[in-house]
Amino acid sequence: MNNVYEGKVMWSHLDVNKHMRHSAYADFAAQARIAVLDSLGLTFAVFQELKLGPILFREELLYLKEIGINENIKVTIELFRSRPDGSRWSIRHIVYRQDGARAAVVTVDGAWLDVVKRKLTVLPQDLVEKFAGLPKSIDYEEIPA
Repeated sequence: MNNVYEGKVMWSHLDVNKHMRHSAYADFAAQARIAVLDSLGLTFAVFQELKLGPILFREELLYLKEIGINENIKVTIELFRSRPDGSRWSIRHIVYRQDGARAAVVTVDGAWLDVVKRKLTVLPQDLVEKFAGLPKSIDYEEIPA
């Protein structure tokens, strides 16, 4: 399973100082997360059919090195905390510059939302098993239900 997303930094990703803007890091992390979930079978179409989707409670960015325009970047994702049923989870994204240097770490805490009831929910068992296929970090921690 590929847990790497690759993208190119465009003009629209820059701020007035010609640095990649803070929200562009979050955008790349979100796209990496969605791409990896999609590769596991947790697709947008499946979420629409089940009327549920991921929701974030917290997003944290740690900036390490600057990224400039036209750089090709890589974003890896790993599950570093989760309940056994996958109902609550934390994912770490590491953003790498074109030269291979770590540029940022984006961490998110999330859950699953029933978009009709507007309440937190759990995935159906077959999707719980797919979600469990996310690569786990070396410091992975199972959190109590």
